[in-house]
Amino acid sequence: MHVAIAGGHGKIALLLAQILAERDDRGLCLIRNPEHADDVREAGGEPVLCDLEHTTAAAVADAIAGAEAVVFAAGAGPGSGEGRKWTVDFGGAALLMQAAKLAGVSRYVMVSAMGAANPPAAGGDVFGEYLRAKAAADRALEVSGLDWTVVRPGMLTDKAPTGRVVAGPSLDRGEIPRADVAAVVAGTITTPGTVGVAFDLVSGPVRIDEAVAKVGR
Repeated sequence: MHVAIAGGHGKIALLLAQILAERDDRGLCLIRNPEHADDVREAGGEPVLCDLEHTTAAAVADAIAGAEAVVFAAGAGPGSGEGRKWTVDFGGAALLMQAAKLAGVSRYVMVSAMGAANPPAAGGDVFGEYLRAKAAADRALEVSGLDWTVVRPGMLTDKAPTGRVVAGPSLDRGEIPRADVAAVVAGTITTPGTVGVAFDLVSGPVRIDEAVAKVGR
């Protein structure tokens, strides 16, 4: 399977590219910094220079041509201000939706965030703005007409993967290794029953394949 990953140099994206390569799928990683290309190749992905903040839907469509699915794993990052939450976390996701339609790619998996299903009211800190931007992106995807899935992981860590999670429409807050998030996304892409489903995700006792199958019912 050919999967295009926005935010291709991010930690989850690189882990996802590795999983795809291990199962003989093709991971096309969109990056904005050419110096990140070697990291992508080392992970088993194919780097493509494409800055979602400074391009057009048509250009992104060209970059993802031939893909069978897209994954939005991009983010402005913890050090960015409120403005980039909207230009990246919302704007980049929305641009990828437009590009997917132009390129004839119907499958779209969003890496969102726990809390985006019920973001705080306007005002407050930058994290609240991040959740509002994520929420807006998720809502836009849900009405886009694409075959969407929204994955909302809890607090991300760089701990070793456990291969076990809990997934559901509304969970208590918790942590989850990025590697387990990547594995869930990889499973979700190819599970048709997860189309039209949004779910929270944290570490837990359920094997990843079982958890993905369950949310897809």
